Formats: sequence, C-alpha cells, structure tokens
Amino acid sequence: MLRPCARACHRTLTSINHLVLPTPPSLNLQTNNLLGEVGALATRGQLNEALSLFYTLQPPPSHCNQTYATLFHACARHHSLQQGLSLHHYMLAHNPITPHPDLFVSNHLINMYAKFGYLDHAQQLFDEMPRRNLVTWTALISGYAQRGRSEACFRLFAAMLGHYLPNEFAFASVLSSCADSDGGHGRQVHALALKMSLDACVYVANALITMYSKACDHGGVFDVSRDEAWKVFRSMESRNLISWNSMIAGFQCRRLGAQAIDLFVQMHLDGLEFDRATLLSVFSSLNGVNGIDEIVVTKFCYQLHCLVIKTGFILGIEVVTALVKAYSDLGGDVADCYRLFSETSCHRDIVAWTGIMTIFSERDPEEALSLFRQLRRENLAPDRYTFSIVLKAYASLATEHHASAVHSQVIKGGFGGDTVLANALIHAYARCGSISLSKQVFDGIEFRDVVSWNTMLKAYALYGQAAEALQLFSQMDIKPDSATFVSLLCACSHAGLVGEGTRIFDSMLERYGIVPLCDHYACMVDILGRAGRVGEAEKLVSRMPMEPDSVVWSALLGSCRKHGNTQLAKLAADRLKELAPEGSLVYVQMSNIYSSDGNFGEAGLIRKEMKGSRVKKEPGLSWIEIGNQVHEFSSGGRRHPERTLISRKLKELIGRLREIGYVPDTSSSLHDVEEEHKEEQLYHHSEKLALVFAIMNESSLHCGRTAIKIMKNIRVCVDCHNFMKLASNLLQKDIVVRDSNRFHHFKDGICSCNDYW
Repeated sequence: MLRPCARACHRTLTSINHLVLPTPPSLNLQTNNLLGEVGALATRGQLNEALSLFYTLQPPPSHCNQTYATLFHACARHHSLQQGLSLHHYMLAHNPITPHPDLFVSNHLINMYAKFGYLDHAQQLFDEMPRRNLVTWTALISGYAQRGRSEACFRLFAAMLGHYLPNEFAFASVLSSCADSDGGHGRQVHALALKMSLDACVYVANALITMYSKACDHGGVFDVSRDEAWKVFRSMESRNLISWNSMIAGFQCRRLGAQAIDLFVQMHLDGLEFDRATLLSVFSSLNGVNGIDEIVVTKFCYQLHCLVIKTGFILGIEVVTALVKAYSDLGGDVADCYRLFSETSCHRDIVAWTGIMTIFSERDPEEALSLFRQLRRENLAPDRYTFSIVLKAYASLATEHHASAVHSQVIKGGFGGDTVLANALIHAYARCGSISLSKQVFDGIEFRDVVSWNTMLKAYALYGQAAEALQLFSQMDIKPDSATFVSLLCACSHAGLVGEGTRIFDSMLERYGIVPLCDHYACMVDILGRAGRVGEAEKLVSRMPMEPDSVVWSALLGSCRKHGNTQLAKLAADRLKELAPEGSLVYVQMSNIYSSDGNFGEAGLIRKEMKGSRVKKEPGLSWIEIGNQVHEFSSGGRRHPERTLISRKLKELIGRLREIGYVPDTSSSLHDVEEEHKEEQLYHHSEKLALVFAIMNESSLHCGRTAIKIMKNIRVCVDCHNFMKLASNLLQKDIVVRDSNRFHHFKDGICSCNDYW
C-alpha cells in the first residue's frame, strides 16, 4: 500500500482534469539560462533557491526533463521528502497531456521514493511505466535492499533477468539484501555473477564478502578451507579500501577478533591507508579475540590508541567512543575510560554519552545516572538507547520514583510507543519492587514482541507468582523462545510447582521444537532439589546431553545445602571449582554444610582453602533509598556514619521482637564460636540495619506510606527472613526485600514466598 501522504498525492494527481493546453513556445535563450541556473543551484546544494527559481517559470517549459531529474535527485540527496512530493505534483499538474513522465525523469523519481522508503509508491511508478531500462530495475532493487526487504529484492532481481542482464550495481544491491538470509539466495546470485564474469568486479566482490560474513557464521571458529568470505577476498585481483574494511568487519561480526587484528596489521605493514570505518571494526574486534593472551590484546589496544593519535583520527568522536568501549571490554579502569571520554577535544554526541553510561551502568550504576543528569544539563536529547541504559541502571538500585521520572521523560521524548523501551521499563519497575507498574506498562504496549512477554514472565518469576506467570503464558500470542521457558521454569521453582515445571520442561521439545539448554536443566535441577528430590536432580544432571555448566552444579549444590546431602555436595563442589574457580559461592556453601553438621574442622579447612585460592567472599550489602539518596549498609554496620544510633535502635527492636517470639537462628553460622557471639553476628546483618534506618527516617521514604523496600546483593538468610516476618507484624508495615534470587514481600508476619526459597 502507498504511505498516507504519497497515497493522497497520487489520488490528487490522477484526479486532475486533463485539459488540452496550447503548445508552449520554443525555449528561448532566457528560459535556457534560467534552467541552467536552477540546475547549478541544485547541484551546489541550494535546493530551496533552485526550486523557488524554477517555480517562477509559469508555465514551466514542456521540455525540461533534465531540470526535473536534477531537482528530484537533489531532493533525494538532501532528504527533502515534502519538496520532492510537491515537485512531483507540480510536474504532473503542468503536463496533463503526458501522464507518464520521461524515462529519464521516471528513473529519478523511483530512486527518490526508494531512498525515502516509499517503496509502494516507487513500485507503483515502476508498474505504470510503459518502458523501463536497466537503471529502472536497478534503482528499485537498490531501494528494496536498503530497506531490508530481502525477499522482494530477490524476486525483483529474478524478474529482471527476463528483460536485462544485471550490472555490477544490481548485483551489489541484491547481495547486500541476501546477507539477511541463510545464504541460499546469495549463492545463487554468486553463481550468476560467475557465469557473467562479474564476480571479479570490486563492487560485486565486496558485496560477496559482506554477504558470506553475515550469512555463514561457523560459531566463532575460523576454517580457511570453509570460509567463503575469506576465499572471495583472497581471490580478488584488485582490492580497494572497502574490500579490506568489509573483510575486517566480516571477521568482527563473526567474533573472529584475532583474524581481524591480523588482517589490519597486514594492511598497515603493506602501507595501505585505513579510514574511520577500519578503526571502528578493529576496536570492536578486541572483545572477541580467542587464542591470544589478554595482555597481548591490551598492548595492541595501546598501540592502536597511539596510532589514532598520530594519524589524527582521535579527533573523531566515533573513534573515541569505540576506543573507550575497547578499554572497558578489556577490563580497563572506569576512571581511565571516563578520563579519555572527558578529555576529548571533539564534540561529544549522544552516542558517546550513551557509550560511557553503558560502561558505568555495569560497574557503577549511580555514576551512570549522574552522567545522565550531566548530559541533560548540556541540552543533549537522549535517544532510545540512552533511555534503555538509564533504565538498566535504575533497575540495579531501589529507586522506583526515579524510574517513574525516566518513564515520564521517555514519553516526553516521543518514545512512548517504543517497544524496546517499554520492555526496559517492565524490567526496571519489577526490579524496583513495583510489579503492578510493570504490568501496567506491559498492558499498554501496542506491538508486543517476544522480549515483552519474557520480561513480564521473568517479573512474575522474581515475585514467585507462578500462577500469574502461567496464566500470562496461556495468553501469549506469539511463538515462545528459549528464554520464555527459563522464566516459566524459574516461576515454578520459586513456587514449588514440581509437576507443572516438569510438564513445561517436557513440552519444550515435544510441542514447541525448542531443545532444552543448560539454563533449562539448571532450572529443573533447582525445581527438584528445592522440593527435596535431590536424587532425581542428580539423575537429571547425569542424563544431560551436554556437559553441565557452573549454573547447573550451583543449583545442585544449593539443593544439597538445603537438604543436608553432604556427599553429593562434595561432588557438585568439585565440579563447580573446576568450572568457576574464582567464585566464592562454592566455598561458602560447603562451609555452611559442614557447619550445619557441626563439623567445624572441615568448615575451617574449606575457609583455609578459600584463602589459599585468593578467592574473596562477596560481602553482604543492602541498600535503601531515603529522600533522594541511596544508603548502603554492610554486615557489621561499620560503614554508615550513623552506625552508633542505628545500633542502639536495632537493640531496641530486637528486644521488642524477642517479646513476641523472635529467637535467632544460628544454624548457618560459619564459625565454631560461642552462641552469644553467633547471635551478635546475626544481629548486624545488612538488611536488619537497613530496616532500622528506614524506620528512623520513615517520613523520608520514597516507597509509600507503609512499604519499606530493601535491596540485597546476596540471598537472605533464614534468621533475617524470620526477623523480617516478625518485624512486619510488630510494626504493621509491608517490608519488601529483593535478594539475589527473588522478592520477599513480608506482611502481617507472612512472607509471599511461603517460606519456600
């Protein structure tokens, strides 16, 4: 169908009364000079002046096709859609006797509409043309290719073969669209190019390199004998800069960083010039280098940094942005990344700001939000990617009102209907403890994709609302993917729905044709293990068609910890140490298991082994927002400036809770110490300190009149869980705790997890 304004224009044009006008006089010298000046203005980029001068010719000369073609070409080049439409209307209105423009003009019209994305309008012009040439076909083929309409592009190319043999430009266009498929169409086009001896043409060969690079990914493994893109590149008798850039970019997009680096080094040693596109691909390749020591890659990044300074490319903001990302991907210090970003002499655009915010969002979310406020002060308009990063940062913190503030900015910025941002909002609200707002955003999405459904399902899983997750899944109107079932199985795990979880797992392959991966097996191990069916969980692991990863063994170890299966726990722990030697979880879990059995000697040996391996236990941290500030608490409470007052208030609260039945649960203590000391350690867990501080500052809470929302970086312990239940009843307040695993909503002495976590 025609787009609205194009369709309206077409109706207007076709309804013009075909009056017979007297033949205009021959072009005189003055008219010729004016048309020449119009063409000169359009060629120099002065489109408005050119059109104004052209419209002074009343009526326009009947034989000025060259001028019309020049003006349509200028409209396309300067992205002036409205002026192009007006000119087309003007041309038809003043040439009613000849409803079909000259072939030369028609080709420029098709090219203009194709570049604007008005492919239906271009196709209609194409269909109505009494005569076409090779340029006509190529212009429309190129338009379909540029807009990603690969099937339409290939069909039109095939239809053209009945009329004309394609030239190198038609081949290059159709090959660029074949890159989006599995390579089948691309190989057919390649065969035709070979027959016509056009495969050696540099334009065609460059397009072949890109097509094979995108369509034929061998899983990040480079095989000289099978790599068709490399074969094309090596067979080229003559290469230009685009040839080298296409091959380097091809390696980069297939995660063949080592090959991209080697080719760039060869290019540089051969004395060939490179450009900005070359550098952007090489920098992006540094994060996908297999088989080369990380120190060597980092050294190469330093050398590349020196090279871009020497050659002046450091003055380009795109290069600076790529360099900053490369250093970050290689584990560089965020302060160094920020210094490079802030010290650049070129204008920092929104892409650069979004890049540095992305780096901080993963390591220091609060700083990412500070950068967002700074870019707003510099009057830069955030785009959809910027907002996505901001929402990701807020999802890491207990800042619901800030997430709402960003939501309002998203709407103000004109991105209210953006599905990607809506998905990010669902996630942010859920992580901030507001699942009702998540559902509100989900319900408001006009065009939901699979990520929309998966994000909402994951939100329900976080809250242990399995019934809601299953109900939502039954309403899913698009095909689920692998991530859909991870969310469903997590929901079943948190709710203890063993039978339902098993049915869902079995249905993946049988009903949906989705092969279960390690993540799905890990969820099933967790479902069985939590329910006490540890033996079945072990059998499932032994029957896995792939090697269990660290997530699977971690789930099994957690089940052993919960149900006291020490022997199986040792097996799981050994496997986990092999796969994730830097992780502290395995040592903490095993120490807990031995301590629970009263075997403090073995627990001590585990702690000694952990120290010898230079593995550090992740400290327990909790966060709560008071006023406009997020406060952080660590176990022991030594970090906070008001620790003395918090400690005194905590003792008072513990005394009141003891009166209604609170007894510290010391079963998970890691050390063989006196019971009194164990209790003292439990009293100062970070979430208890955060709760007391919230009570002290109740009037400044941003989470509502009664709800207290606490975020915690590790799993809540049994004692703190009991503490929060009793506190919610004593204080008559809702307490929401998000730990590393799920949400716990405490109300009137009951937790939403039903003590199943």
